[in-house]
Amino acid sequence: MTDTVYILNGPNLNLLGVREPHLYGSTTLAQVEQLCARVAGELGLGCDFRQTNHEGVMVDWVQEARVQAAAVLINPAGLSFRSIPLLDALKTLEQPVAEVHVTNIHRREELYQKSLVSLAATGVICGFGVFGYEMALRALAQRLPQRQAFPAAATV
Repeated sequence: MTDTVYILNGPNLNLLGVREPHLYGSTTLAQVEQLCARVAGELGLGCDFRQTNHEGVMVDWVQEARVQAAAVLINPAGLSFRSIPLLDALKTLEQPVAEVHVTNIHRREELYQKSLVSLAATGVICGFGVFGYEMALRALAQRLPQRQAFPAAATV
């Protein structure tokens, strides 16, 4: 296994910065990728950044991550709320999984408030805009066995 984090982005995130900027902001997905590459580099991690609009492709990537990735950061977007296949794939991972949402899904319409993906995630970050990606990368780095600055069960 490598020290590469798979950063997987779901449907319509290719329109980040264009689609509903009042909700998602003006930062593009290309800019998020640059942010993730910079932060991963600072942490000594590789970064494999991907986006798809297709559920099956996302499931394939999660299955690939089982043997190729040290951790997974996922913004499943609309797949969060209805994708049993994605949940089942994520449940097979032994690596840490961070779920990220640009908006605070708990303050959104009811259909966006309950993420199935959260059932398989190590942790969830939502509502901090694209900064959530950076927070998730830093949290995942702490969860990697050779990098733990403190035990995963430590309390603050």
